[in-house]
Amino acid sequence: MSKEQIENIKIIATNKKAKFEYKFINEFEAGIMLKGTEIKSIRKGLANLTDAFCYFSNNELFIKSLYVGEYSHGTYNNHDTRRLRKLLLKKNELKKLQKKAKEKGFSIVPYQLYITERGLAKVLIALATGKKSYDKRNSIKEKDSKRQIDRAKKERL
Repeated sequence: MSKEQIENIKIIATNKKAKFEYKFINEFEAGIMLKGTEIKSIRKGLANLTDAFCYFSNNELFIKSLYVGEYSHGTYNNHDTRRLRKLLLKKNELKKLQKKAKEKGFSIVPYQLYITERGLAKVLIALATGKKSYDKRNSIKEKDSKRQIDRAKKERL
């Protein structure tokens, strides 16, 4: 995505734990098939990615356990909060993902849910491998050192 596109999106939910647990190899932008009350809830910010995961079924990619809260003005037509939702990708992207996901050690992780400038809900998914415990320790060290550098810069000013 270009800088202009990044500036015009509204991030709704981020799975912060995913960056800590996984090493991202490729990232893909996927659309989601939603019902009317779901997109309204997402625009209000009633979404959560913490337990969500992606899997293939019949050559189609689905996201499961994505929490989208009920719409307050929805009637009997309101949606189920953790229903199965289909992700929309191009065929060649789906084939690449499916081939890699079948290999041992790879998984598909939903990382960010956001609204584009056109008003469409998108999910940033990543093809990832799990980090080892020593990789996690390195991540913690990097965060701590960055935090200390930022504090030192603020103290100078």
